[in-house]
Amino acid sequence: MTGGTEARLWGLTHAARRSLADDLSVLSQDQWRRPTLCGGWDVEHVVAHLTAAATTGRWLWIRSIVSAGFRPAVHNERRLREHLGTTPAETLNNFEAVIDATTAPTGDIAAYLGEVLVHGQDIRYPLGISTEPDVEALTAVAEFYARRNFTVASKTLASGLRMQATDGPFTTGAGPEVAGPTLALVMTMAGRRAYLDQLEGPGRDTIIDRIS
Repeated sequence: MTGGTEARLWGLTHAARRSLADDLSVLSQDQWRRPTLCGGWDVEHVVAHLTAAATTGRWLWIRSIVSAGFRPAVHNERRLREHLGTTPAETLNNFEAVIDATTAPTGDIAAYLGEVLVHGQDIRYPLGISTEPDVEALTAVAEFYARRNFTVASKTLASGLRMQATDGPFTTGAGPEVAGPTLALVMTMAGRRAYLDQLEGPGRDTIIDRIS
């Protein structure tokens, strides 16, 4: 990855965090307790998880995952608890403090940009918040997801299909087409069923079966 690409991806990550923080700043106490698309976590849990992700470098990640017995769910739960405030306002303050952070366990910056974008929509979608991420940021994540299984089995979900964005330049693969907004393609590759109704094409049934 070139220095220019790295700087661009970090810039997109910072912008995505800032946009999410703006949306979070107007939530009611009740909304902070609402369930998200990320099973088992409410809004405040997801925000604390994002703060944890922005403060976890390589060696801290290694120590944490080893102490969790190589169980990612245990690792994630422990780390988010460290960044969960005593109130939603404190949890938001913790998140705002890391908006411009450039800390990550690996150099796969597109993956960590994806974490912010996907978890942001995990929050926004159930709350009916209309903010959508920048298409440039979504395209970078879609391209990464189509190439690799990282924290989600995105490459497996897209394998053997032609993924085609209807609102941007993203396109990849060969086979039955799955077309839709870049956001819907990213969220689907991240395993979120809520966005399936925004997709169309002969490959849609295949990807529905794979998510199921």
